[in-house]
Amino acid sequence: MSKTAFIPSVPATSEDEFEISATSKLAGYRRFFGVLKVVRTTDGRVLFPFDGAPELGPYATKLEAVAAAQVYGEHIVISDLARPEL
Repeated sequence: MSKTAFIPSVPATSEDEFEISATSKLAGYRRFFGVLKVVRTTDGRVLFPFDGAPELGPYATKLEAVAAAQVYGEHIVISDLARPEL
């Protein structure tokens, strides 16, 4: 018998209640992809990546890939503040 517990969703009230981790990975010659993880710290919910999440790239430089991941992460935070995913 598994021990699963119900963890209630707690919507965030500010941008400070999210963790955004933006990095990059190299996939071939000059093909950089953004790697993003967004976590809502109020309840520990991982908002990105999710099943079917889009790939962020390819980009010609590592800096472009990281910048694109950061911008996408900020978009996810703003969207979750407007309409929380519960």
